[in-house]
Amino acid sequence: MSAKPIILLEFNELCPSLLDKWMGEGLLPNFQALYDRSAVFTTDADVDEPEYLEPWIQWYSLHTGLPYADHKVFHLTDGPKADHDDIWRLLIDAGEPVMACGSMNTKAFASEGSVYISDPWCDSQDPYPAELSAYQQFVARNVQEYSNKDAGSPVAAAAAFLAFMARHGLRTSTVTDIVKQLISEKMQDKRLHYKRAALLDRLQFDVFRHFWRQKKPTFATFFINSTAHLQHTYWRHMEPDAFTEKPNASDIEVYGGAVLFGYRAMDRLIGDFTKMVGDHARLVFATALSQQPFLKREGRGGQTFYRPRKVEKMLKDWGIQSNSVEPVMTHQYMLRHDDEAKAMATIARLKSFQVGGETLFGIKHDGADVFVGCQLFETVPENAEIVSSDAAISAPFHEVFYHIDSLKSGCHHPHGALWIENAVHHRETEPVSILDVMPTLLALLGKESQIPKGVNGSVLPIKSQTAAEKDEGFALAG
Repeated sequence: MSAKPIILLEFNELCPSLLDKWMGEGLLPNFQALYDRSAVFTTDADVDEPEYLEPWIQWYSLHTGLPYADHKVFHLTDGPKADHDDIWRLLIDAGEPVMACGSMNTKAFASEGSVYISDPWCDSQDPYPAELSAYQQFVARNVQEYSNKDAGSPVAAAAAFLAFMARHGLRTSTVTDIVKQLISEKMQDKRLHYKRAALLDRLQFDVFRHFWRQKKPTFATFFINSTAHLQHTYWRHMEPDAFTEKPNASDIEVYGGAVLFGYRAMDRLIGDFTKMVGDHARLVFATALSQQPFLKREGRGGQTFYRPRKVEKMLKDWGIQSNSVEPVMTHQYMLRHDDEAKAMATIARLKSFQVGGETLFGIKHDGADVFVGCQLFETVPENAEIVSSDAAISAPFHEVFYHIDSLKSGCHHPHGALWIENAVHHRETEPVSILDVMPTLLALLGKESQIPKGVNGSVLPIKSQTAAEKDEGFALAG
């Protein structure tokens, strides 16, 4: 296949089975068109254990071509600390301009002609160019605190974000979508708030489009997580018969189509990207993982989550000190310390808190870093009290923590989708390794020489449209 720039569409955790279902029903026309002009693969994760079947691990494996056993990046926000070559750095070393737009657990780069925006949970990484700071900071805060009504939204940050968007590609159609969404919440049902996640994706596309046209990178990635979130939250509303804990009829009416809404929003983005690139770039669609119904705590009320209303204040009031507090996912945080001794002091203090005789926090640590979250996953009584073992702390649980108003409904599945555009359409029946993606992308770019010797994956054979017409068989030539 002839080398041309690539845009890797990283639509986190979309399910091959749901794509097949809704394409078959004619509901995803842009996905169908991309599917029909692509080589289609099912990817398999590089691990079997559920503990490692996380997107911040699997995307890191995809970007580096290394399995977890080699790279050992376990926590979200740990990717930037690792020193493995990823696909962006390999291409930068080859003199190519690149772009990362929200890709998960990536390390910052600041190469001339390139663009870097961190994922919303690794916002300690500086964007490049620096003008992207207003955008990155606003998005990170709103993603990290989306469920927290006590978090607020600083007016200055919102104003800086709006000013940035006005100068960096904001489309009239996006503004129209925002206005329609706010009206629907006000005039129809405030529970339609869940659809706001798709608006952030559209804003991100506008920014991506602006910089992609300006910089013309050889390789670019575009990561979004909104539909993965909808699956985790609303799978039981889509498929209530699969669950013991069933939503009420009113919630099914509002949320029963939430997952399909996410897929159709992604379908619209596929159309936007197709129109944007024309014949000037190759689209590659990947999901890294997918999802399936989460049934672990069915029959016991389901799995719920609690999160601190103001985590920094809670830690300060309870005498817990760290250099930084980084929100990770849902209810979890990373506490960074100067050394392991200070981390162990934090752990000892965290372990002293209980609610109704149960330990309040789940804790893991790696050297000076402490990974912590509330581990009460079933409904906590309204009169519950938090107490410390030394009796110095006593506080009403629900004044310190708030309930994230949803039951966990979807969990991870090791299979993902990989579609490579501009190929003779064929669908491989056997799964390929997620580790094959990075070397295949480099080969498609004519950069096979940049594939590190230590990667575990292989270049996938793909028959190009041109080669098919000329009956030249399989090719991955530049």
